[in-house]
Amino acid sequence: MNIELAHVDITTLNVDAIVNAANSSLLGGGGVDGAIHRAAGPELLAACQELRADLPDGLPVGEAVATAGFNLPARYVIHTVGPNRHAGQTDPAMLSSCFTASLALAEDLGLTTIAFPAISAGVYGWDAADVARIGLTALAAHDGNLDTATVALFSGSALDVWTEQARRLGITTN
Repeated sequence: MNIELAHVDITTLNVDAIVNAANSSLLGGGGVDGAIHRAAGPELLAACQELRADLPDGLPVGEAVATAGFNLPARYVIHTVGPNRHAGQTDPAMLSSCFTASLALAEDLGLTTIAFPAISAGVYGWDAADVARIGLTALAAHDGNLDTATVALFSGSALDVWTEQARRLGITTN
């Protein structure tokens, strides 16, 4: 699978699926989650409310579910809940699971292209270099039919961090 790193707004990408760094309620929030909900339109919230019928306690950390992309260029939104470091969720395996569960769901849906944000690197308090290392390791280890995983980064400095971590890990990116 090709791994691309880009300083780009994830809501503008024409890929099969974008990954939403959601909160467990799936009902929208700030950061990437809020941007995706705004760009997708009110149908996304309605679809997430339907998912909640089967998830009365919300989506657990590290798991993933999908909805349509509605007004987004992406056909699907894969929602995953990253660990919140401020709430004591410091296990790297929880963060890695966000990436691997999203990739597995994309495979189940027969997709070939996917885009990720820097899950948990924002208000959830994880160090950007740790998120990059964990995310890149999970992406590089994926063995399946996906052609391309793009990591959509919100700033040039975030792109620099991910590029440096890829170099340190010996992972080739485009």
